[in-house]
Amino acid sequence: MKSSKKVLSVFVLNIFLLTIFQPIGFSAQTPIKDHKNSYPPSEDVKLGRQAATEVEKQLPLLNDREVDAYIAGLGGRIVASLPGKYQFSEFRYSYKVVNVKDLNAFALPGGYTYVNRGLIEAAKNEGELIGVMAHEISHVALRHGTLQYAKGKKVGTWATIAAIGGLIVGGEALGSAIYSGFGVYFLKFSREYEKEADLLGAQTMARAGYDPRDLANMFKTLEQQGGKGGPEFLSDHPNPGNRFEYINREAEMLQVRDSNVSNRDFLRIREKLSGMGRARSMEEVSKGTRAPASSRSRPGDPPSRSLKSYTDQRGTVRVNYPDNWDAYASQDSVSFAPAWAIEGTDITRGAIVGTYVPNARKRGYLTLDQALNKVVAMLQENNNYLREEGDRRSERLSGKTALGTFLRGTNHAGDSERVYVVARQSGDNIVYMVFISPEREFRQYEPAFNSMLSSYTINERLR
Repeated sequence: MKSSKKVLSVFVLNIFLLTIFQPIGFSAQTPIKDHKNSYPPSEDVKLGRQAATEVEKQLPLLNDREVDAYIAGLGGRIVASLPGKYQFSEFRYSYKVVNVKDLNAFALPGGYTYVNRGLIEAAKNEGELIGVMAHEISHVALRHGTLQYAKGKKVGTWATIAAIGGLIVGGEALGSAIYSGFGVYFLKFSREYEKEADLLGAQTMARAGYDPRDLANMFKTLEQQGGKGGPEFLSDHPNPGNRFEYINREAEMLQVRDSNVSNRDFLRIREKLSGMGRARSMEEVSKGTRAPASSRSRPGDPPSRSLKSYTDQRGTVRVNYPDNWDAYASQDSVSFAPAWAIEGTDITRGAIVGTYVPNARKRGYLTLDQALNKVVAMLQENNNYLREEGDRRSERLSGKTALGTFLRGTNHAGDSERVYVVARQSGDNIVYMVFISPEREFRQYEPAFNSMLSSYTINERLR
């Protein structure tokens, strides 16, 4: 009996010692509180998309393919490193650079992420930049926007409506406070939510191979370079108290995984930005017109007969497109269009190549009609003026039988729009192509659309 007690005592002692002296990163990280959210994740996407539409009517986007691709690459690395419980298949992460010098970044519910050019230029290294992005994406993953939105609905219906489209008050833009309105719910977070985003951001950085101390250092950078009144980022993201200290304490408990971070791409992008001339401030934007789009095309130029090739980062998708158009990649789709044909989040002339991911419980074999129905419904959800017209037709999409159909309608600008959609199943998902132009110009764009359709290839083994 005494021998058994001795063995038990040694066992307990060993457990105690393992707890005290466990290696950094073994399981030592601050737990983050789970909040009950009355909205489904699809509502985050819906509300975020509505807010993004309003945002992009006001903000001058940089629309530079190389810079956008770099930021999208960082964003994708963060999202892939989030814990599984914070990864929602419904979310539609996208990443755009705003061509203003103010130090700010924000992300809307569902993953619509914006990074100011000034923030990229102010960061000392890639770690500081990705730290801010990790913080913003953590707000999305923790669903803080809809949590606050649910609380805000108690204020009243009109306040709720203002939360979506409140960028203009009395017909005047709000300058550096341009995010007022929807920002009450989606951007200006409580100190509790700020600390949660700091902690999840730090933990995600470590999993992505970055030192979380860079996030703490970036807050110092923002304080030092903010100028009078501090940067907009700090006013939207109040300090929960001892932020620098607790992020560094969290960093000490985390193990940076497979760190192979290089600043080479970061420095190349900063050098490119420095050669673009001065970016305006948000105050200047509010008083003037939007910056001209960066494109070699003049408004109205037809699609070039010369083509260039797009291949996604994984080498899964390849497609040729006119060389006077640009490519804009997001998580599940790529848009191709001349910069002058992009109005807010709308494309008036161009094409979209994408993947539709059904709900996990609804995956399985689909007929061609069923696959096309899902893509048409997705388009009509965002463009409720579109109606299907005419018979469906057989097509070929990357060497396999697909189905195509025309949609028509008068868009919000009063123009008659024609859209052609082609879709088929690929594994558990649906691949599709969408071609858009005004009705009167469709024949002018049709050769480019046909060329894109015939050039599209997908490596289904990599999906």
